[in-house]
Amino acid sequence: MVDVQAVRERVRDDIGRLVHRGMSVECYWRAVSDALAGCVPSEGSCLMTMDPATMLPTAEFVENGLSADAFSRLVEIELREPDYTKWVDLAREGTAAASLSEATAGDLDLSRRQREVRRPEGYADELRVVLSSSTGTWGALTVFRETDRPYFSVPEVRLLSSLTGLLSDGLRRALLLEAASTGHTDTGMLVLDPDDGVDLANREAERWVDELDVGERAGTRLPLVVRSVARQARAIAGGRERVAEVGPARARVRTRTGRWAIVRASLLGQGPLAPVAVLLEAARPAEMAPLLADMYGLTQRERRVTELVAQGLSTREIGNRLHLAAYTVQDHLKAIFAKSGTGSRGDLVARLFFDRRATSLTAPSVIPDGSHGLDDRPSPAGPLA
Repeated sequence: MVDVQAVRERVRDDIGRLVHRGMSVECYWRAVSDALAGCVPSEGSCLMTMDPATMLPTAEFVENGLSADAFSRLVEIELREPDYTKWVDLAREGTAAASLSEATAGDLDLSRRQREVRRPEGYADELRVVLSSSTGTWGALTVFRETDRPYFSVPEVRLLSSLTGLLSDGLRRALLLEAASTGHTDTGMLVLDPDDGVDLANREAERWVDELDVGERAGTRLPLVVRSVARQARAIAGGRERVAEVGPARARVRTRTGRWAIVRASLLGQGPLAPVAVLLEAARPAEMAPLLADMYGLTQRERRVTELVAQGLSTREIGNRLHLAAYTVQDHLKAIFAKSGTGSRGDLVARLFFDRRATSLTAPSVIPDGSHGLDDRPSPAGPLA
């Protein structure tokens, strides 16, 4: 008998290590497809990268996909016509993963793209995964099955939903690495040797290192946060540590000028002598919301209420969503206002979401996995997450 939980943990560890391997986008997609094949079998897959500001497709990587004409029609439906499980709808609803069979209750031909494009090309069910983070939607992964193959099961959808945080982190890292290496970004990139010596640094990285400061300890060449995430990436990619136990090779840190930065690290290759790429960029407001929630000591329930406030839901709607009485929601709001020092819903959203965009406050601080805890225990705060 297959131990489903053991399979999930193994896949999570495998993908966690891929995230920290510093691959190109195409290599990352192929490696992820291979890692998923054993637990979510399919006849093909497609990774689309997107502009996070508009969710318009920017590039695609396909195995056993549609013909060019069929794909053009599919994109037209996706952008201009109503249909089931469209990317923009999934992202707006906060749905991490969904199968067409579940959305149509098994009648796939209710979907326009299935009737007009996919079925004529020999395809049946598809499982879509939105690759979103607090900074936006950077891409989308689709795995699909051919005619006469079983539909995707609910456990398979749940598994991919639980992996979206990792998958999204890996895609964003791959995109940042490619952009930084070609000089088309304001992201700083350092390439470190096994002794943390700097083999390569772009101009933006030099500015970030100056702003972070290396401290006064004799012989120190790099800020502590850079060395920390680099060592974490080596441990994870080398299989010595599990991501779920030690956390990702990523940290938020405040610079000498008072702004916040995100520092990420990925191993470029395999083995103890492989170099590490460290990426440095300004933290987006949405990335800081969970840290501010930690600082205010919001409980998991209060975080969930805050998320729904930021989405514009009324007290009654929040109560219906969380199965709470209206007066209970009001009690939570009073506690949230008191802890955050705000006096209204507008003030609260402005304080936590500087750019007025809702993000997840309830996802675990280590790896977002698409689930939300609703207990009333406060989350531990820490200087680096």
